[in-house]
Amino acid sequence: MAGTLTPERTAERLCELSTDARAAVLLDAAGSLAGFHGVPQTESRELGELARELFEGVDRAHRDLPGGPPEQMEAQVEGGAVYASRTPRWTLAVVARRGALSSLMLMDLRAVLAELEGGPPIRRSSAAAEATSGPATEEAAARESPVPELGEDPRNGA
Repeated sequence: MAGTLTPERTAERLCELSTDARAAVLLDAAGSLAGFHGVPQTESRELGELARELFEGVDRAHRDLPGGPPEQMEAQVEGGAVYASRTPRWTLAVVARRGALSSLMLMDLRAVLAELEGGPPIRRSSAAAEATSGPATEEAAARESPVPELGEDPRNGA
């Protein structure tokens, strides 16, 4: 299928979506580096290893809590923040500006992972000045949602 997101392009896709994202890495289920963006190749493995170790630490801290290990995390560091989200197949981590909004970064991480796993591509909204198809409506805004599940469902036309 044309436009299908590949593991090699996933980190770049995340950085394209968020102006706060500086560098990102994608790890496969075994913890191996599957893609990176915003960091030289010589440093990409180290960033991937740090992301893997961060989730291992989170897992150890949460091993006795009900509900299982967390699917996402946030760590504030001097001068920035690290966000990560995972599925059974992938872990995506991003280094972001200090002022990044947690909820938006985590939403972008989940949306990119969903796209990687075969979900619909993320749609970007257009500015009101760019709109050419008549007056703004709630229905039109739903179709432009950057997170497809918040807009219309392309599978059933609703």
